[in-house]
Amino acid sequence: MTENNITEDLRNMASELGVDFISITNKSCFEDSDYTGNKPQDVMENLQSVIILGVSVPRGAFETLPKGRGEYTNTLMAATTTLRVIAFKLAKLIEKEGYMATIAPSEGSEYGYWYANRETLKADLSFKYAAYRAGVGNFGMNHLLITKDFGPKVRMAAILTDAPLDTEEKTDLPFINDACSECMKCIEVCPVDALTSEGVIHREKCAEYMFNVLGGLRCGLCIKVCPLNNF
Repeated sequence: MTENNITEDLRNMASELGVDFISITNKSCFEDSDYTGNKPQDVMENLQSVIILGVSVPRGAFETLPKGRGEYTNTLMAATTTLRVIAFKLAKLIEKEGYMATIAPSEGSEYGYWYANRETLKADLSFKYAAYRAGVGNFGMNHLLITKDFGPKVRMAAILTDAPLDTEEKTDLPFINDACSECMKCIEVCPVDALTSEGVIHREKCAEYMFNVLGGLRCGLCIKVCPLNNF
């Protein structure tokens, strides 16, 4: 089967399994100077493509905040689990065609494991940056991906593969969403001042609040107040 056919089959299967968007980027985008995260090619030596899968999160999970943080967190984890199952099935399809595939971790901490860097609190791989490079959306002042169709209310997963898939490189969007310069609602609502108008995020404040104050429940207020449900 050709790379074109593999890509088409992956897209079709992803759609059938319930993803709301799928984007594919080439390994080269992680060599750009504006990318400061870890490089997936350091994990998979023969990496060719990174597949990003995304689902929108039900609006009700956000509308119940802050009282419904348990429900909100449970809904997020359900979305993450759903994506992992879908990513696993797609990885199996890729390997059936003779290539290798593995699933990148998609949570800073979950199931007793700590995936993020303990010093920087950054994830192993920025799904948001890969999705941005594929034209799915751009960044908000809350440092989250603002997707064109669902705003920041999404969850994502990533597959690393040595399959040379058809990729998308659409960097016509500005890095920061234009609407953010006159909004700042996410900055104002943050209970621990983890976000600044200069575009800085104090991850340690966010983590301290989430784990020590909320007991591991997710906060979500900077997503709830974002007016960009779509562009």
